[in-house]
Amino acid sequence: MPTGDDARPTLLTRKPSWLISEVSRLAHPLITAKLASAGSRGYHYRLLAALAEFGPASQASLGRRIAMDRSDVAAAVDELVARGLAGRALDPADRRRNVISITPAGAAHLRRLDELLDGVQDELLAPLSPAERQQLVRLLSRILEHRA
Repeated sequence: MPTGDDARPTLLTRKPSWLISEVSRLAHPLITAKLASAGSRGYHYRLLAALAEFGPASQASLGRRIAMDRSDVAAAVDELVARGLAGRALDPADRRRNVISITPAGAAHLRRLDELLDGVQDELLAPLSPAERQQLVRLLSRILEHRA
């Protein structure tokens, strides 16, 4: 435990919400740096992951699925399409909509990003055993599911 000027008030360290925020503050620069090393950002990973798992989707559907604003989805999809990582086509059922799909290059890029993020998990969660990591994921998932 930190002492002196590095010590945190006990009232804070007893609050899971504060601890979650602090871990997020530590995780964010690690994730950002790793993704940047592959020329990507977090929203690229989220979009590619959704496309890989759920298949082609409209931009609006993607935004809802990954909790991303519609205008931000459009800009991120533009970037993925420009890099050949995703494709965009008019929806034959509704010509006002675009359907976005992952390309083979996008799937390969997603695998690379996923490997990089696995390394971030190892670095961030180094003090936890594999069982503790699984338990942490289960508990955080329960909170998110409850709040959804």
